[in-house]
Amino acid sequence: MSSILNAAPVKLSAATSADVIALAYISDGADGFIFQGPGTIIRDIEDHFKIDLADELSFFSPAGKPGEIFEIPVSANDCSTERIYLTFIGDATPAALRVAATAIARKVRGKNLTVYSACAVKKTEIAAHAISLTMGAYLWSLKSGKPADVPTFLVASDDKEIVNGANVFAKAVARARDMVHTPSNIKTPEWMATQAQEFAKSNGLKVNVLSGKELKDFGGLRAVGNSSPKPGPRFIEVAYAPKDKKRSHGPLPHVVLVGKGITFDTGGVSLKRPYDSMIPMKSDMAGAAAILATLTALEELQPNVRVTALMMCAENAISATAQRPSDVIKHYGGTTVEVINTDAEGRLVLADGLAYADINLDPDYLIDIATLTGSVTRGLGRQFAAMYTRDDKLAAQFEKAGSDSGDRVWRMPLIDDYKDSLVSDIADFNHNASHANYSAGSVTAALFLEHFAGNRRWLHLDIAGTGRSEVDAGENPKGGTGYGVRLLTQWIMSL
Repeated sequence: MSSILNAAPVKLSAATSADVIALAYISDGADGFIFQGPGTIIRDIEDHFKIDLADELSFFSPAGKPGEIFEIPVSANDCSTERIYLTFIGDATPAALRVAATAIARKVRGKNLTVYSACAVKKTEIAAHAISLTMGAYLWSLKSGKPADVPTFLVASDDKEIVNGANVFAKAVARARDMVHTPSNIKTPEWMATQAQEFAKSNGLKVNVLSGKELKDFGGLRAVGNSSPKPGPRFIEVAYAPKDKKRSHGPLPHVVLVGKGITFDTGGVSLKRPYDSMIPMKSDMAGAAAILATLTALEELQPNVRVTALMMCAENAISATAQRPSDVIKHYGGTTVEVINTDAEGRLVLADGLAYADINLDPDYLIDIATLTGSVTRGLGRQFAAMYTRDDKLAAQFEKAGSDSGDRVWRMPLIDDYKDSLVSDIADFNHNASHANYSAGSVTAALFLEHFAGNRRWLHLDIAGTGRSEVDAGENPKGGTGYGVRLLTQWIMSL
């Protein structure tokens, strides 16, 4: 974590113990602005520092842009506070509070400062604001020398449970980000397994790791991962079960999450072009990181749901043992697939995971998440993940969870007319539809995966755009975003 998050009483004494006080304002419906905060904290702060916040704000001629922030120097006897931040929160929705939190966090990122934030009032606003404070302050570095300082955020709320829950979400996102940022000379499939085992020790999760000959039935995982035989691919199964294992109205639902865990992707024999497109490919395991981090959050939050995460981990390298275009592989369960492009490796490892879940785990919900296709980034950019499912109710649940959590999704169509692009002359399927010229790479990838999910309630998330950011953007730092942790955790908590 790059920050500390705690609840603090809605009291002047708590506010003035901090180096910085953050306050929020909204439009008054005319040409002016009014301040919003819990209890009487706004008036108490004005009285204590003998200032009129509206007058101070008018000096800056605010434009009313969400997240804009102004800094006021203050001083008073027996007081630690030296600055007040004034930030615009638009319509005061959770989304607007997230934007404001990010602006505040960016001001103090890497600094040893304590910030008392009294921007949110309602429970949903407080939770969203608190999570985004920590997300916006995130830093990751392997630089030598003294590590960056860590700010402390005190969120004004008399309900500690809300802030504690927000802290669980935030820590899980940070875990996923840390894994994505780790360079691939460290982050091998074996390292991914070790991370799962380490998290399990402290969280009570159960972990089972398969490697070597134990993967004989996982044709897709082996075909990709054997390009880097030392240490080789890993199948990592992580299980969460609630302490209360009963429901009054029926058995516990079982959710299986399948995550793509390509620790580095050269493209294989179908080498990536241009070469610099490889540089961010240490992030190609963001799906696996998201599902592992989600389970660490669930172990703390204890929803009454069974959840199994399948991390399909391999490196897609160039070597004498790498797969070739025209190879035919047999996936878990027996389906044969002709390899067309070795740079479309993610769907090969996911196919094994989906088939394994369908055959062995009897899931009520089967969800896969992957940085799968470049085409989804061209279509949706980096703010929405593509969501594919034929289940309208499940889609609606994810759309709500995405809106509530900030990990937004956009439902995409599964177009049956494109299925003929997956026909192979020599195998059950080919895995890449480029020869058909449909220009719908994300759609055809989803159609390919759908086959391996059987008749389950299945949903596919293509996070190639949202899994990493090219620059600091909103809550996301440059690099790994931790996308999917909030979405999956929020959805599972709602079941």
